[in-house]
Amino acid sequence: MQRSLAVLALAVATGGLASCSSMNEMMGRGPSFFVTSANPGRGADFGGLAGADAHCQNLASSAGYGSRTWRAYLSTTGANPVNARDRIGKGPWYNVKGVQIAGSVDELHGTNQLAKETALTERGEMVMGRGDAVNLHDVLTGSTPEGRATVGGSADTTCGNWTRSGDGSAIVGHHDRQGLRDDAPSRSWNSSHGTRGCGMDALKSTGGGGLLYCFAAN
Repeated sequence: MQRSLAVLALAVATGGLASCSSMNEMMGRGPSFFVTSANPGRGADFGGLAGADAHCQNLASSAGYGSRTWRAYLSTTGANPVNARDRIGKGPWYNVKGVQIAGSVDELHGTNQLAKETALTERGEMVMGRGDAVNLHDVLTGSTPEGRATVGGSADTTCGNWTRSGDGSAIVGHHDRQGLRDDAPSRSWNSSHGTRGCGMDALKSTGGGGLLYCFAAN
């Protein structure tokens, strides 16, 4: 009951951003989407998908909603590729303030509500983007715009399936939907461009901080 009242008070304090349906979801199960507030310290090397999922789970637990199963929105390549869209459940997904991000997987990869103002961290904080003192809008995904693994070619698009912190590259999206050009790929939330490398310095120089999208899969 205390948590439900706290969520209700948060919605009121933020101008009633959450709809009634959003509030029902929030009071019943808590948030189901966030952008990670920090990187574990090894750039794009999370120890594979399991390590990335654990990072999402740990941050969710630290914020008080670790009872759900959290997955990182990441694809992998190789003999048995994994699609990010297939790992995150069916939706709907809400941020920490109760704003619906998307109602389904198709909506997430179509007309979603992701923007700088809604792509909040596990603690409800806004992530800096293009035009801020530090640009952190690159979010690691390794995915196509449809949320699938890249196929064909020899270029690294996942930093060795999230095990490299040196040479390599990974596809990133822009959480603020801003880019150097006014075109869809540049502004894509999940598939904008590749990074200059896989270590923290390379990720920062590209415009990010090794952050992830985390979704509750249940």
